[in-house]
Amino acid sequence: MFAVIKTGGKQYVVKEGDVLSIEKLEVEPGQRLLFGEVLLVEADDRTLIGTPLVDTAAVVAQVLKTYKDEKVLVFKKKRRKQYRRTRGHRQLLTEVKIEKIYPDTAAVPSESLKFETVKKAVPAAEAPAAAPVKAKKAPKPPKPKAEAEEPPVKAKKARAAKAGAAAKPAPAGKAKAGAKKAGTAK
Repeated sequence: MFAVIKTGGKQYVVKEGDVLSIEKLEVEPGQRLLFGEVLLVEADDRTLIGTPLVDTAAVVAQVLKTYKDEKVLVFKKKRRKQYRRTRGHRQLLTEVKIEKIYPDTAAVPSESLKFETVKKAVPAAEAPAAAPVKAKKAPKPPKPKAEAEEPPVKAKKARAAKAGAAAKPAPAGKAKAGAKKAGTAK
C-alpha cells in the first residue's frame, strides 16, 4: 500500500515505515501528524485517485526531529565587471516517519483525533464566512476631452519652444564686442 501526499508545496510518494524530510512544520518532536492532503491511495485491491484530493484518505506520521539541511552556496558573477556575490542558505526541514495510511478516515482510531492536522482541505460549503469588507468609493469617471485640444506631443513641443525662447535672451554683449574688434583693426 502506498499514497501520494502533498505538503510544503511538494508531493511525496509514501509507504508505511518511510522516513521523509519535508519542509519545516511548526510541531514538536514526538508529536503525531495527520496529513489530510492525499492525492492518491493504492490499497491492496483498489486505487483511489483524487480530484484533486481523496477526501476519505489520511496518512498518519510521527515527527522525529526538526533540523537544518546542509548549506547551499549561491554564487553570482558577471565577467569583466568585477561583480561577485556569495550567499549561503540552510533550509529548515522536519523529519517524519510514516506510521499508517488510511484509505478511509472512518478507520482512523479515535485517539488519532488528537493529532495535528496538516492542511486539510475545507470544501467551499464548510468554509467560514469572510468578514464583511468596507465598500470602496467608486472611482470618478474620466473627464471628457475637448475636441479642440491639440495632441499631447505637439503641446509638449510648443511649451518647450516657448520656454526655450524665454530662457535664452540674445547675447547682446558678444555682438558689440565683435564690432569693436573689427573697428580697432584699422
